[in-house]
Amino acid sequence: MKKIITLFVLPLFIGGVFAFQSVGGNEKLEKFSSKAHASAGGNQAGLTGAPAENNCTQCHSGSVLDGSTENQILVYNSSFQQVTTYVPGETYTISLQMASNPSKKGFSATILENTNNNKVGTTAGMAIGGTTDFSNAGQTRDYVSHTGASNTSATSVWTWNWTAPVSDEGPVTIYLASNSANNDGGPAGDAIYLSERILNSTLSLSEQEVDATNFVAGYSSDGNNVTVRFNSEEADNMNFNLVDMNGRSVYHQDLSTSIIGGNTHTITLPEEIKNGSYIVHFFVGNKAMSSNLVVNK
Repeated sequence: MKKIITLFVLPLFIGGVFAFQSVGGNEKLEKFSSKAHASAGGNQAGLTGAPAENNCTQCHSGSVLDGSTENQILVYNSSFQQVTTYVPGETYTISLQMASNPSKKGFSATILENTNNNKVGTTAGMAIGGTTDFSNAGQTRDYVSHTGASNTSATSVWTWNWTAPVSDEGPVTIYLASNSANNDGGPAGDAIYLSERILNSTLSLSEQEVDATNFVAGYSSDGNNVTVRFNSEEADNMNFNLVDMNGRSVYHQDLSTSIIGGNTHTITLPEEIKNGSYIVHFFVGNKAMSSNLVVNK
């Protein structure tokens, strides 16, 4: 029986990607609201910046910015471990935190498979996570967004569930637009942050293969090093990749050839790698291994 994790400990977070400011007596906003985007409760489809979609600047006249730093997207499995891959049929909890935490804010997100940009899996908003799910008019894509109660700085994290497709769809992408609003009662001057987060499928990697490697990765502030230990049944080229919690590769290194049996290797990180949580992806030939890592200099 699959478990669905609900993040009760995460504080509620955020708010209107669209026009959620007070409409009382504001003539400019009344005109804006004629397009039915006075959306304190979200529910606006087709504005995530995904392929063939617009973004929040359809209504907000602010700028479009790179959200890789502002939009902090994390994906958790049923054991509440951070992951960058999915297993078909499993349910995951996704969380979003805006780094700047403006007084008025919101988001909209959709998840698509990478081949034809079709909807993939099923999203489910969470009342305790301040999110709601919905589809576009033709129900060709599923969306999730803030609610009317989660569009202020009183909500620090939004959370929702995503159930992966029952069959392997290959890599999928979370497309997300967030709005850092200036709370002036109108659509001008807001900042729209667009983000993409890729999740690869782990269908080809069985649990027995993962367990057999006994892969572990540890960080040492003495020398700013990452040490990896694992068992290998083959001698093949090794590859180290450090990924941040937004799914971006921050450091990559090609290594020498592994040996059959126990292996220990130490990788020195660049000084510019910041303190924080990461995921180590380590490859021996085509065999993938991974582990969470905390850098604390």
